[in-house]
Formats: sequence, C-alpha cells, structure tokens
Amino acid sequence: MEEQSCYHCGDTIKTRIIFDEKSFCCNGCKTVYEIFSDNGLASYYDLDAAPGAAPGKFEGKYDFLSNKSIAEKLLEFNDGDTQVVSLYIPHIHCSSCIWILENLNKLRPEISSSQVDFPKKTIRVTYNSEGLSLKDLVLFLSSIGYEPYISLDDYEGGKKKIDRSIIYKLGVAGFAFGNVMFLSFPEYFEVNEFWLDQYKGLFRWLMFSFSLPVMFYAAQDYFISAYKGLRAGILNIDVPLALGMVVLFVRSTLEITFDWGTGFFDSLTGLVFFLTLGKFFQQKTYNFLSFERDYKSYFPIGITRITSEGKEESVHVNEIEKGDRILIRNEELIPVDGILINGTARIDYSFVTGESEAVHKESGDKLFAGGRQVSGIIEMEALKSVSQSYLTQLWSNDVFQTRKEDSFTSLINKISRHFTIVLLIIAFSATAFWAFTDVKTAINVFTAVLIIACPCALAMSTPFTLGNLLRIFGNKKFYLKNAGVIEQLAKADTLVFDKTGTITSNKKSSISYEGISLTAEEESLLKNTLRASNHPLSRTLYELLAEYDIKAPEEFNEVTGKGIEAVYKEQAMRVGSAEFVGSTGQTATLNTSVHISANNEYKGRYIFFNEYREGVENLFADLAPEYHLSILSGDNKGEKERLEKLLPKHTEMLFNQKPEDKLEYIKALQQQGRKTVMVGDGLNDAGALAQSEVGIALSENVNVFSPACDAILDATAFPKLLAFIKASKKGMQVIKISMLMSFLYNIVGLYFAVTGQLSPIIAAILMPLSSISIIAFTTLCTNLLGRKI
Repeated sequence: MEEQSCYHCGDTIKTRIIFDEKSFCCNGCKTVYEIFSDNGLASYYDLDAAPGAAPGKFEGKYDFLSNKSIAEKLLEFNDGDTQVVSLYIPHIHCSSCIWILENLNKLRPEISSSQVDFPKKTIRVTYNSEGLSLKDLVLFLSSIGYEPYISLDDYEGGKKKIDRSIIYKLGVAGFAFGNVMFLSFPEYFEVNEFWLDQYKGLFRWLMFSFSLPVMFYAAQDYFISAYKGLRAGILNIDVPLALGMVVLFVRSTLEITFDWGTGFFDSLTGLVFFLTLGKFFQQKTYNFLSFERDYKSYFPIGITRITSEGKEESVHVNEIEKGDRILIRNEELIPVDGILINGTARIDYSFVTGESEAVHKESGDKLFAGGRQVSGIIEMEALKSVSQSYLTQLWSNDVFQTRKEDSFTSLINKISRHFTIVLLIIAFSATAFWAFTDVKTAINVFTAVLIIACPCALAMSTPFTLGNLLRIFGNKKFYLKNAGVIEQLAKADTLVFDKTGTITSNKKSSISYEGISLTAEEESLLKNTLRASNHPLSRTLYELLAEYDIKAPEEFNEVTGKGIEAVYKEQAMRVGSAEFVGSTGQTATLNTSVHISANNEYKGRYIFFNEYREGVENLFADLAPEYHLSILSGDNKGEKERLEKLLPKHTEMLFNQKPEDKLEYIKALQQQGRKTVMVGDGLNDAGALAQSEVGIALSENVNVFSPACDAILDATAFPKLLAFIKASKKGMQVIKISMLMSFLYNIVGLYFAVTGQLSPIIAAILMPLSSISIIAFTTLCTNLLGRKI
C-alpha cells in the first residue's frame, strides 16, 4: 500500500482508518476530527496541513487532580462556580493550534474563555467548575491532542526546569568542529607523502563521522523549522540555512566517496557551531531583557494597612505579609488572597475572569487577588504576601487590551516574508553563474549567500530597543503595558490633561467651609463616607477632618463624575456636586467645591484652593511649541483665570466635563487626524484613557489602576513626561538606524559572497556577530537615552 500520512496529525499511517473520505492513523485522530467537524471547527485543517497531534491514552494518569488540595495549588482563581487555570502545553506550535485552543468554548460550553500565550506555550482557561472539573479539562485537552505538562514542583515554588538543549548542541558542534579542523591540518599544510599514502581515507571518513551528530542533532532545529514552514507553505529564514547545510553535507560526502577531494566538513561543522553559539548569546541576552521586564517593571501600587493600634498607614503592596489587616476602598483592587473581616463586599472579578457581574461576599468568605471592590469599604486579612508580577499579568490581560497599530513590527514582518524568496533567487543565480567557471567556487558562493544574508539582525532591532526602553522607563517610574506604547508615544501630536488630581496635587490643597455647621454625628458620618472613596478630592477632605471612630456605612454608592452617598443607622449623607446633593440657588464660586447634604438637607460646601504640581508650568511651556495641549475638568470655570496665567496661551480649556464628554472630546480630536495622549487620574477618565492612542494614569500611590490605561506614571515623575516622550522618539530613530545597519550589512555581505570572496565558515561567524552587534548598538543607545531622562 502506498505510504500515506494521517489527515489529523500527519504521522505515517500503518493501519489506515477511513472516515469522511479522509485517512487517519488511529481511532483517536478520527474522533478528534469528528469532534471538530460536529462543532463547526473543520476550518482548523485549512490553517495548516495535519496540524494536530495524535491523542494518547490517559486512563488514571490525571487521577491526582481529583484531590482538591492538589487542584487548589494549580488554580489561579477559584470562586464558587468559576475557576481559572494556566496550563503549559508543549504541542502548541502553529497558528492552527492557537485557533483551536482559543475556540474551546465551541467544543465545551462550560469553558467561557481561553487565551493562548504562544511564546510561553501556555493557555489560560476560564471555566464553570460545576460542569467541568480541572481533571475533566485536562483530559479533554489531552483527547484533542493538546496534553498539558503538569509539574507540581513548579506550583509549589520550585524552580522551573531550564532547557539546556542548546548548550548540549553547542557542545556537540564545538567538539566536532575542533576535531574536524584538527583532522584537516594535513590538507591545509599539503603534507602529501604522509597524507596520500597512509591516512587520507581514514581522516576523511573520520571527518564524515564527526559531521553526522552535527548534521542530525546539533542542526536539527533548523531542519524542523524549515520543514514546518514549507509544510505550511511559508518560506521562513531557516529554509536557506537548512538548504546550505544539506548542500555542504551532500557535496562533501560525494567528494570523499569518489575521491574528488576532502569536502567541506570543516565549513559545515563550523557553520553549525557558530550559528548555535550566536543563537545561545541571543537567547541569553533576550532572556535577560525579559527578566528585567517581568520582574522589575513594577508600577507603584500602594495599599492601606491597619496597624495593631487601629491606625491606617499607606504601604507598598510588596510590604504586605500574611496576617496583615488591610483596608480596601471603593473601586480599589484586591492585591492578595485574603479573608473578608467586615464590610459589604461586592467584588468585580472581570480582571481575572472577564465577567463583569459583581459577586456578593460575606464576612469569613475568601477573596482573591485581582477582584475590584465596587460597594464601599471593606476590611480583610491577607492570607499570603503579594506577587507584583501577578498584578502586572492582570494589567496586561489580553481581555482588556485594545489592539493598536505597531507599524515597525508589521513592516519587519513584511520584509522577512519576502526576504527568503529574494535570497534564494540571488543564491541560485550566483551559483549558476559560477558553475560555468568553477564548480567548487559555485558551491562556496551558494552556501555563503544562504548563510550571510539573514534578517535576524533586522528582526531584533525593534524588540531589543523597545524592550530596553521598557526597563529604563520602569526604573524611572513610568510603567508601560507593552512595547507598542512607546511607538504610539513617539507619534503623538496632542496631549490632553485632566485637571483635578492630575495637574493639581492632592497633598497641597487648602480648604475652607461655607454653610451650616455639621454636628459631630454628621461630621463622623461624612468622615466615614469619604473613607470609602478614592477620588482625589475625597482623599484630601478625609485627611483634613478630625479623627472619629471608624463606622463602616451600611450602604454606599459612588456615582462616577457626580458624587458619593452613604447610609449608617438611617442617617444619610451625600457628598459631591451641587446638583447631586440637591442644592439650589447657591452662589457660584470661582474655586472647586464639594457640596454636602445630610438626610436630604443641604448643609454647605467645602471650597478647595488648588495647588498645582511642581514643574507644571515648565512642563507645559516645553510642550507648547510641539504639541496641541488641552485641559479637561469636571469642575466649574473657577480656576480658568489662574490657569490662563499659568499655562501657555493656546492651551484649550474645557470645564464642567462629565466622563462621557471627555471621551467624546478625544474621539473628536482623532477624527481630525490627531494622535492623542490622555493623562488622567484613572478614576473619572477611564473612557478617555481607553479611547486615546496612549492613556496615562497618574498615580499618587493609591491602589486604583485600570486596564483602560496603557501606562502608569508616578506623580513624582510627572515633570519628566516630555523627557519620556522625547526618549520614545529617539528610540524610534535608533530602530531606523539599526534597520539601516542591518540592510547595509546584508548588501555588503552579499557582494562578497556572490563574488566568491567569502567562505561559508567566515559567513557563519559573521552572521551571529551581526545580530549581536545590533543588540549591542540598541542597548548602548537606549541606555544613553535613559541617562538623559
């Protein structure tokens, strides 16, 4: 019978099973095909030829997942019916894998969402635990050919296993290269008597033997990658490299077999050794930058801890320890797993699950990190210390990411896509030309061209430049969600600022009160109402009022852009705008005001005399020549005259702006073709932050960051905003220069290769050196940019 491959997994068929006019190697592959077809997912096979893996037999293999204590260690989130788990799946290798794994909800309705992290080969699954247990989920994934790799050591704090395969391959290639060079000495020095008479054949076949592990082990990654690319109809960069190695090996084997010459085994083993060495250094460098990004770019999230004396203190989340009693205000994020002690808890877990419906919790219930309290103030006891990288993961969750244009990446992808085709045309044309004069030179030219011209340096310029800038910005207290934000910052021509809590400082405002004096009971209720809010004016007024016993409101509601209301023992309090508290006929004031009503009776207002942040005047003066500037404020025009004196003449100012008005203003600017950066406090500005090309939330060390923003700027670094934007622009210039360097390198290298002046082994040395030189150039330039901030 003619040899055939399985329609599902691509393996060679030994016992053929035919179903739906297609051939399968086993019942498992046939069953998976049936599942996909019955659920309308047959287009899985259109993305790639034989993309699946043959499912194995798993009886009893995952019984340990039925143990609740073990399953709990694997789960990221477990609250009632909803569970979230991240699983490592080694078989993820192509676009079809991503497609099927992100459409699991069509196969199992209990799965609400699944997101693949392709570089890490992990999948994050959110599912209903009533209809699908963790064990069932793992068995289901295994049954469709995506068996997870589960190591409990990883989840118990042990170190993940390091992939040392590249080190082993480097060792094999280096050992073989050294020995082949040694055995080639008689040929190099033309020791004819000794060489020709006795040991020529032995030495040549020894060189052949040393090249075998190099060809079939050390270089296997290039052949596997080239094969997968060709199978998917893609000419990736590993195709010419693999082709060059095959030509060298076949030509060399023929030469020693028919005694035509000594072959090119030294070039072949040297080529693989230097390519592997270059890959090793590139990997080490990239891992270093990834480490910097994953663990050092923490944004400044603070939390309120209640001391043993009952006092409140603001601390960094990294200082939270197991057993600490912490205070979570309205709209704050829960940074650690803990137990609810008191207060009315309604937790929005959309950060974790993507589901926005809030969950009601009672005293004694477990609360999970990543939930947002949306109903007043609560107190909880921490069950563990915080992992800042987990909060970074929540902030970067793909559920909340708006895909924004990344022109450099798309440009490089287009170049790389056509690069291999052009390279092969040049290689074959040059070889054909030399074949008429010197066959040996033709072979050298062919392999040298395939090796020397590589878009690796071109492809590395963008991630290394932007990756290093991410790290530098993080060290300077400017925390970006991803590298694409830098490119958007560089393109910006318009900056829009919120006023209260953004260009004004919460810590330096002075306040006066006008109206009926509050009783001690009313002022106590006002203090406890403000205690639950995170609005900048609320925090400022809260700090000013006298100390009172802590009494958590029985009811609490915060209306974005309007005010807050609370009830305690039938005593009602409203704080906010005059309209919100029911005030009529009040004389206007030229300053920001917060109005108070108790039990539906208007009491008076607190008038704020704003103090602007240090450096605001200089920052706007520096921004004015290059950028269109705007101020959006929810307050009245009381500060307009003062702002006109403080800020440049052409700064546009809009007052009495509701959150929806700010959003529409950003949209109007974008319709004019402007690239906008919105800077706000992250509370009333969420819509505008999400709509703008770059949304920057200013942080005063409060635990209210939002997935709507693209960056978080520490308030102390606010005067450096222009410096960050300039560094982003310079970073784009560094990328352009490094791309130009890469092109010049390829042009010069191709010239010497095509003209026969470059040997394959020299090309193998120069290729990784070009990539490393680009990395060194971008790192040096970005470090210099960082020093200027």
